[in-house]
Amino acid sequence: MTTGYLLHLIPAADFRALAPDEPHRPESLTTEGFIHCTREPEVLVMIANQFYRLTAGEFLVLVIDPAKVTAPVKFEPPTPPPADPNDPLAPHLFPHIYGPLNRDAIVEVRTAQRAPDGTFLKV
Repeated sequence: MTTGYLLHLIPAADFRALAPDEPHRPESLTTEGFIHCTREPEVLVMIANQFYRLTAGEFLVLVIDPAKVTAPVKFEPPTPPPADPNDPLAPHLFPHIYGPLNRDAIVEVRTAQRAPDGTFLKV
């Protein structure tokens, strides 16, 4: 299901450490220049399992209204690109936020559901 909103996965502890009016600046903003997002919950589950399945702890999904984001949003190929060109995500365009995420653009915060082995089930 594609939504008009952007979805961003974040460790719950990181989000809860932010002051209520503090913009979200994940490490990727410094290391890659943007914040990773997607529009499709099923794509976010695939990515979460690929990159964070073995990372313990609670994760949250920030639901973001792109019309309220003050930084530029660009739709681009996956970064890093999949090693296999036949990967179903290879042709996918992802929304990348090129600047801090202003908190008023976050319209909902959901808990990512995980299995006991860390597998992400639903976002």
